[in-house]
Amino acid sequence: MDEDRSLIRQPEEALPGGGAPDHRWVRSCVREEVARQLGHAALAADLRLSVVIPVFNEAGTIAEVIRRVRAVGLPAQLIVVDDASTDGTGEVLSALAEHENHEDDLLVLQHDRNRGKGAALRTGFAEATGQIVLIQDADLEYNPREYPTLIHPIVEGVADVVYGSRFLPAGPHRVLYFWHRLANQLLTTLSNMFTDLNLTDMETCYKVFRREVIDDILPTLKQNRFGIEPELTAKVARRRYRIYEVGISYFGRTYEEGKKIGLLDAFQAFWCILRYWRWD
Repeated sequence: MDEDRSLIRQPEEALPGGGAPDHRWVRSCVREEVARQLGHAALAADLRLSVVIPVFNEAGTIAEVIRRVRAVGLPAQLIVVDDASTDGTGEVLSALAEHENHEDDLLVLQHDRNRGKGAALRTGFAEATGQIVLIQDADLEYNPREYPTLIHPIVEGVADVVYGSRFLPAGPHRVLYFWHRLANQLLTTLSNMFTDLNLTDMETCYKVFRREVIDDILPTLKQNRFGIEPELTAKVARRRYRIYEVGISYFGRTYEEGKKIGLLDAFQAFWCILRYWRWD
């Protein structure tokens, strides 16, 4: 294992004189079930996540998403980027920042006009300070309780990037649109052909990066909308970062419930796959 890339808390770091790891320290930093999943010696003392949450018109869900992220129990910086919402999302975030941010873990950023998910991610990435950067959607389709599984390959030092796949065996999956799944599989297959990867879910929200990876690719990111997904994939593949996938649960929404991605975004993704295969 490459020790320079590992975020494992080494035994000699735990107690003076190289004693056994202090399990009480782990329990003081993370909830017991998180420590159990990662292993008592698996977390460096200064480990911190930066959770980037792009949001547009999610007044009904954003507070619950933030609550669920905090409830995981991992030390985290929450960066919420409001992409000029018009439904009261900004007011909800202002109230949260003012009244509930007791530990100063919440950073709320505002766009003055709607620019898209990719633009919101770039804004959030630029403010990330944690060793691990994780993308979280604001619509409750993805469960933050998956975080220990998602970060585990990075914590163990074997991965630089982790994708949470909706199509690998894992927890419950809501049964929804056949054509959406087919389009997703086609785009993932096309992306794999040009990147020479074997991903099962290129379009997943759950993408997790070592901060050094974000620092490397952020100056090159260009896509403002959902084209950011194939762009991120192409750029980590081009740089030969170590990419892993883990299975996740998925609680999809209908369009009536607020789903936003559409057919035009699929065509944009197709173009981005071709563009970033050849040009950075």
